[in-house]
Amino acid sequence: MAVPTEASVRGTDLYRPPALTGLSDLLDRHARERPRSRALVVTGDRVPLSYGSLAALAGDVADQLGRTGLRRGDVIGLVSANTAEFVVALLGAARAGLVVAPVDPALPAARLTDRFDALGARVVLRGPAAADTAPAALGGFPAWPLRVDISHAGTAAVTLDAAAHPMRPARGAADELSERDALVLFTAGTTGRAKMVPLTHANVAASVRDICATYELGPGDATVAVMPFFHGHGLLAALLASLASGGCVLLPERGRFTAHTFWDDVRAVSASWFTAVPTIHEILLDRSATEYPGPRAAPLKFVRSCSAPLNTATQRALERTFGAPLLSAYGMTESTHQTTSEPLPEHGYLKQGSVGSSTGVRLRVVDEHGRTCPTGTRGEVWVKGPTVTRGYLGDPEGTAHSFTDGWLHTGDLGTLDEDGYLFLTGHIKNLINRGGEKISSEHVEDVLAGCPGVAEAAVFPIPDAHYGQRVGAAVVVREGENLGSQHILRYCRNRLSAVEVPDRLEVVASLPHTAKGGLDRRAVADRYAR
Repeated sequence: MAVPTEASVRGTDLYRPPALTGLSDLLDRHARERPRSRALVVTGDRVPLSYGSLAALAGDVADQLGRTGLRRGDVIGLVSANTAEFVVALLGAARAGLVVAPVDPALPAARLTDRFDALGARVVLRGPAAADTAPAALGGFPAWPLRVDISHAGTAAVTLDAAAHPMRPARGAADELSERDALVLFTAGTTGRAKMVPLTHANVAASVRDICATYELGPGDATVAVMPFFHGHGLLAALLASLASGGCVLLPERGRFTAHTFWDDVRAVSASWFTAVPTIHEILLDRSATEYPGPRAAPLKFVRSCSAPLNTATQRALERTFGAPLLSAYGMTESTHQTTSEPLPEHGYLKQGSVGSSTGVRLRVVDEHGRTCPTGTRGEVWVKGPTVTRGYLGDPEGTAHSFTDGWLHTGDLGTLDEDGYLFLTGHIKNLINRGGEKISSEHVEDVLAGCPGVAEAAVFPIPDAHYGQRVGAAVVVREGENLGSQHILRYCRNRLSAVEVPDRLEVVASLPHTAKGGLDRRAVADRYAR
């Protein structure tokens, strides 16, 4: 049966997602019914922290914050690696009725303070930095250190130094927040000032329920935290969905992903799944010959990929190597992370090249006038539903530009097929205009990445006096391969139209990436589009 190009919400079968209203009650059911079950596995000794202990720590932090003079609806920053301190600070602040803004600890001091100033954060909760990195420099912004001490027996205590610095008065965009809000996440900001995205408790609850339902997550599941928690991918999909479903999350010893220890972590927690960006999947695939322990030692039910396009050749190689389905998903900060995903194999088709169907929202593909496109016709992807934010804080023009009657204009290009599966073809801002021909950078990158021996590719516009723009490419070759640019271009000519074949291709040692592992297109253009 054909499905129109506005796809509807997918139903669920016997599985029932967790009941919750937001961050503040995320742990309640499991702390009450399964208090001794492990929620986190932490430290280099891989000590389990139970739901009862985690809830007690979060309650302690909530009590301490409640005595500081902070009021419900106030916004605070959170700067920490992927550690127990991050989780306890987040959930404790939520129980106190505060709005939490996690930020990348690796940002320069000026950018950190700029974000907190624009937001109107009253104070920052500071956890530990990742191993081998310096503590975040806050440029004098008031910060309260928070520390969680966990014994080998699993007993834990939290210390919050709320006397370290006086709070700042609420100001700026904080006026637009209330206790209905749970989080403020920042967009990547690689092409300009990062936007501030407010997410309500209802947004978070809807997203977590949808993620749990898509993958049927439950108490028998466990994962390893690969993605940073200051972005929606790691925060919503890995951490919050796991805790809401009663599962377990291992936090790597270094507070961040390390390929060298990843499979040991998977085995230690008996992980049934994990989620990552394509760059990390490529790293694990490249190292699999010597490090992957095999399906018996790591019996994964599925692997998830999100936050950037995954080329089909890599997807097939991952599935062959790990013996588990690779499920591509799609989402963005403004939609509280996930909007679509490929289903578990027992619940639907896996279509190579797609990011699956809706997981709780309505989808439209529209032309430049906002009219719904026919099935299979490329246009901009619009999203509407309970996970979509109300707009941007302190940016009415940006809100008006990106939202229409509750529909989020994603800026991503794609098509919907007759079954409601979404196929992404690029981003509007990444189109290269070569003499009037609109070329998708992502499509050319996908073809380049499919060339045997190519590890990663970046495609970008090169200014040109005659055509306006020409197609440029930078390619990373796998270790041990001896590929030249002409060999790669010959591969492309058999798979791309003449105008899509790069006019200039350079083999490089590495490409720049953003904090969450995606290709940093601004840095690529600055470096190679000369």
